[in-house]
Amino acid sequence: MAILLLLQHREQVTAAEVARELEISERTARRDLDALGMAGVPVYSVQGRGGGWRLVGGARTDLSGLTAGEARALFLVAGPVSAATPAVKAALRKLVHALPEPFQAQAEAAASSLVMDPQRWGASRVEPRPPRFLDALQDAVIRGVQVRLGYVDREGTETERIVHPLGIVAKGPSWYVVANTEAGRRTFRIDRVSSAEPTCDPVHRPEDFDLAESWRAIADEVERKRMPLEVRAVCATQGIGVLRMGFGDRLEVGGATTDGRIEVVIRGNDEYKLAGELAGLIDWIEVTGPAGVRDHLASIGDALVERYGRDRQHRRADVSGACLNSLR
Repeated sequence: MAILLLLQHREQVTAAEVARELEISERTARRDLDALGMAGVPVYSVQGRGGGWRLVGGARTDLSGLTAGEARALFLVAGPVSAATPAVKAALRKLVHALPEPFQAQAEAAASSLVMDPQRWGASRVEPRPPRFLDALQDAVIRGVQVRLGYVDREGTETERIVHPLGIVAKGPSWYVVANTEAGRRTFRIDRVSSAEPTCDPVHRPEDFDLAESWRAIADEVERKRMPLEVRAVCATQGIGVLRMGFGDRLEVGGATTDGRIEVVIRGNDEYKLAGELAGLIDWIEVTGPAGVRDHLASIGDALVERYGRDRQHRRADVSGACLNSLR
């Protein structure tokens, strides 16, 4: 792609110029230029002094049809503190030299315009290292070969099996491989993989497999297991923003009721804890079920009245006494 951009930008290049711009050897540059022609790209060489490589008739290819915005977005991932791999950063550094002149400055500025700091305030500055077998499993996914996988589960039991790796997913600091096995589709945490030995056997990949869609289904199932409790409630429209801030993706917003409030579902794993989270939202929300959560809310209300109602009565008595004394 970088060579195509160079050809379109300069009309003619030599193997030496390509080598210098892309930081490769002249031999590699000639090989890649020949490979473009063999792949059907209309590129040809001009022999003799002043010669070089050209596109037939100034031909253009939409492989390199980047807009200015697309170029900036592409180079945002290449910043010095981005999460891009060294190979990605190196490739983009080479590519920037082949961009049209107006795009180069913007692309280089984009590469240094964004800092991504994944650490929360007060958290340790220790950066998690990629799991040991991440590269091997990613390579197996790309090459489409089965893997003999050693795995240690959360109980510490180690097993070995043949898996058909279909894709790699990063979830926060954790990495997972989605794979087909004899027992069906499974997800393995890569930091629990004890060995990964690629085989020569091809992966059996379902024709309709989509990694993003598959991961959404896996993540939804995990969330249901982590948060099996669903509290149903109705919320005043002005309280929806408060719920979103407080519960995040544990909140599902439904339709409007006849009185103008909004139906919501809030997930959790313990009735009492969830009642405690909801107790302070009485101005906006009314819990309709389950009954256990409503009972806990009533108990919390009684306890609050018992504890703080007496203090209010004492304060009122003190104020009344002070007023009587002042009248005397």
